[in-house]
Amino acid sequence: MEPSPLTQQARPEVFQQKVVELYVALFKEDDDHEKPEGFWREFFLLRPDRATLQGILQDLSPDDLLHFQVWHSSVRIRGVLIGTGTNQTIVHESGGIYKGWDRPSRWACSGCFLASVLQKKYTNPSTDIINVLAGLDQVDAVFTEFVAALDVTIRTGRALDVRQKAIEAASSVVSGAYQTSLLSYFTHRDLFPSLMKFIQDSDTTFRVFEPFTLLGLLTNYNKFEFQNPYRLRLDDFVNEGTIQKIIRSVGKTCSIGRGRYVTIQDDLPEGWTFTNTLSMIGLGSIASGAKTAAPAIDPEIAKELFSKLPGNEAAVLLATYDFAHANKLFCFNFVTLAAEKGDEAPLSSFLSLTSYLLQYAYSSSRTSLYSHLNLLILRLLIEDQVLCKRICSDESKMAVRLSRQRQPYLPIVRGERIFAASILDTMIDGINHNLRRRLDVDLYILFIGVILRLISHLSRSRTRLNYHWSELFRSLLSLVRFLTTYTADLKGVPHIETLLDSLVNLIALSLSAGESFLPTPAAYDDLFYKLVEIGEILAKFRDSYGLEKRPTSSIGTLISVSTHYKELLADGASGKRVKNLTSAQVAGVIKQGYETLSIQAKEGLDSWDKYREVDERVFLKKMARAVVADVKILITEV
Repeated sequence: MEPSPLTQQARPEVFQQKVVELYVALFKEDDDHEKPEGFWREFFLLRPDRATLQGILQDLSPDDLLHFQVWHSSVRIRGVLIGTGTNQTIVHESGGIYKGWDRPSRWACSGCFLASVLQKKYTNPSTDIINVLAGLDQVDAVFTEFVAALDVTIRTGRALDVRQKAIEAASSVVSGAYQTSLLSYFTHRDLFPSLMKFIQDSDTTFRVFEPFTLLGLLTNYNKFEFQNPYRLRLDDFVNEGTIQKIIRSVGKTCSIGRGRYVTIQDDLPEGWTFTNTLSMIGLGSIASGAKTAAPAIDPEIAKELFSKLPGNEAAVLLATYDFAHANKLFCFNFVTLAAEKGDEAPLSSFLSLTSYLLQYAYSSSRTSLYSHLNLLILRLLIEDQVLCKRICSDESKMAVRLSRQRQPYLPIVRGERIFAASILDTMIDGINHNLRRRLDVDLYILFIGVILRLISHLSRSRTRLNYHWSELFRSLLSLVRFLTTYTADLKGVPHIETLLDSLVNLIALSLSAGESFLPTPAAYDDLFYKLVEIGEILAKFRDSYGLEKRPTSSIGTLISVSTHYKELLADGASGKRVKNLTSAQVAGVIKQGYETLSIQAKEGLDSWDKYREVDERVFLKKMARAVVADVKILITEV
């Protein structure tokens, strides 16, 4: 081959970047010698090739990485990571000085290195990861300096791109080493001010996603084992502008998550056009450019696709929960923040995604976890009486696109309506679409709990909500039927007694206080009618679970009302059996029966226990692990 006229060396058959040659040399198995100063000078000055580095690292096993003793004693994090740190000039441990590290590409390379190394399955994760990255003898010095470099770069880096790449590198460490002691360095060096400063300086809502999601992981690290500093920071944060940026980012992310469901199955109601729907949520300006609907996907393929949702971007919901739990100003802005021009309100997007999640909560444990998390967020908002008042008032009117991908469908309501009505629809859909023999009891306790809190507020404030209440009562009594039918499968399930009591007491509250929140006498009559229809099942329900022995159950109230009307119907029908009466005859007897009806309801049916995070300790630990897995995937896609 003809030599190069410049170097007089043979030209290679395929051109290869110099940095790639250095990567190959760095990981050569037969090279046990310390790399010379010139090697590191070139290594740190050349622009990184992330794809090649990632490919090389992915091909190495955990044992291979642990085998490179000479390599990691030289380069370690101090070389590969601290070199991307706080200053544009970096002093390598060998004494060499290298410039140009304050660039996005350097932090991107670091993030790639960390993500690839930390995703390996090590025999002894904590010890092995420390050995690979720093070595047990130097881990304290190296990681203290590394986290300090991250902190300063995120807060004061020369450009947003540099600062964002540093956040990605931090996310790589936090998610990859979540079950190790390395995260203690992130609690000793508080990154909260830097992350909030980045969010405050961000120029788009999409930049907010990564630091906020990272904050969720940091806040949940051993939060029940020690006083997590990030959790304390959430309590005291009062920068409303930054909070609103976060909320708008959450709303955008929820819209993206909902879009993944709609891509699989377009569920616009019949009679609606795509243009009308865009106009309804404030996107009419782009209606003219809307594309035609995609062809329908095979049902079996669609089922598999739905089971993989929500997308990994749902990881942001953990931080949303933590902020909602800790910060009242966040909750207030979440409920009251209006839609920007050409967009929908963040709270509308959040409930919309929740409705899609709940229709498929049964499809996978991961979907169930995110469904549970969103219900906790709703519960936290409703338990604030000031916010609940707004949610149940005309001030909260907004359009919400609720899922209609699975039957049975609820009645279509076009346009804006009070937000509490949309929440009730979402709860009904959750109840109707997750009935399985292996019932997710904790999820159903949340369904009933959210409805109870709303009805409790409506009855106490005597707010008559214009809503299709018959659908709610039908779903509650259908749940009674289901629980009665599958007693053998459900009787020994943990927390089933809590679900039974909550369900019965909610129906009893509706009977005793219905006049204060139901909009018309007809709606009240309908509840009694449905109770009469299910009379025989109620008795079986009581006997199957021994509810008459439970002092916390109001089953006696339901049975007495059903018995009262059964006797009246028998008398009014001249001895005919109830099932032979027409619906008009039954309705007439129900109205007459009010005069002699005495509802002996227990006191405190409209009361509820305030949320305590410690009660959800096991769930939140599972949730954190699921979010860690999602963040790991997101990092590889950057």
